[in-house]
Amino acid sequence: MSQSPRIHTIAGRTLPVLTLGIAVAACGSGGHPLSATPYDATDQVSLNTPIGEGRRADPDQPLEITAKDDGRITDVTAVDATGRYVAGELSADGTRWHSTSPLAANARYTVHVSTEDGDGAPGRRMLTLHTGKPATQKKLNVTFGPKAGTYGVGQPVTAELSAPVKDSASRAVVERALKVQSTPAVEGAWHWVDDKELHYRPKEYWPARATIQVRSNLEGIKVGDRLWGGLAKPLTLTTADRVVAVTDAATHRMTVYKNDQVIKEIPVTTGRPGYDTRNGVKVVLAKEGTVRMTSASIGASDFYDLLVHHSVRVTNSGEYVHAAPWSTGSQGYANVSHGCTGMSTENAQWFYDTVREGDLVEVVNSGGEAMPPFGNGFGDWNLAWDKWREGSALLAGSPSNTRPDEQQARLRPQSA
Repeated sequence: MSQSPRIHTIAGRTLPVLTLGIAVAACGSGGHPLSATPYDATDQVSLNTPIGEGRRADPDQPLEITAKDDGRITDVTAVDATGRYVAGELSADGTRWHSTSPLAANARYTVHVSTEDGDGAPGRRMLTLHTGKPATQKKLNVTFGPKAGTYGVGQPVTAELSAPVKDSASRAVVERALKVQSTPAVEGAWHWVDDKELHYRPKEYWPARATIQVRSNLEGIKVGDRLWGGLAKPLTLTTADRVVAVTDAATHRMTVYKNDQVIKEIPVTTGRPGYDTRNGVKVVLAKEGTVRMTSASIGASDFYDLLVHHSVRVTNSGEYVHAAPWSTGSQGYANVSHGCTGMSTENAQWFYDTVREGDLVEVVNSGGEAMPPFGNGFGDWNLAWDKWREGSALLAGSPSNTRPDEQQARLRPQSA
């Protein structure tokens, strides 16, 4: 009677296991062979790499284990000292297993091998494997952002890579090693902005008063040809209350929500025709206070040069929410700005004192273009969840349970 290969499940995820085959006489006399105590399978399997103290395996080479004689491999697990498991594939006849995920450099692995002989008797072998340094290597360091602190619930996590990573297999290695954990827990995913930058966000906004921990397991892992994972400083963020400001350019009013309750309605003016404010969700990038704004900075044909107070930046290209005392007669009635959202000095000071970096500012019913997801600040929330997942090297093509219209409805605050 043959024994099927086993699959290990750790923390809710299925782990590939490395398995060896072995040939040896059944143990015990009489009774079912599978009831016997596992025999020592040391002489029944072979590895393609040196083992033992003082001997180092090449981390550039996959680990391969084969069975001798007429035995077969039933189960193998390999894990390094940090708890990282090695993924692998077992041949259909159980005679060969090879790793499919890269080994780490300068690492110590413990390997447990289960086997079965021709009579179905079980065998066991445990061994220790040490890897050395690759012949040549370039370090791929990771810098997480933003800096540690407290942010609004719209703040994405960023990962800047020290070298470009282009092919999908290497991207999967990187993404699998970048860990984001929040308390309370939420579903989220990485999205590759380009070859050197990733953003992480949840399906919906972060919960209020959450703790977000970011770390990398990439150190010592082979990413690609002569490219190995380097250092990354872990990051801890917290979120404050959920603050969302929704500006309706058609009604010229901003409604500010805190934890889904309306806390203030403000008459505003947004961009006039030709300078229409961008539609969509933006994340507060900075509270800059007093800012000099000129017509040259946006290429406006009419000249202006002003010191503008209580300025809150929401795009890299110069869109702000700020005090505009010169347009109070139009606020609540008409759109007369060059693209910013203007309000009275009193209201602007209140807004400036209320919001923080990472809070959300959404504009609806403007004649402007849509806020792009990337390249002009954080427009990440303008991608529906299915589209966001397509930018993941691990999740692209896998099904999602949320329709785009459902996600957008959940992101918007509910009126009191």
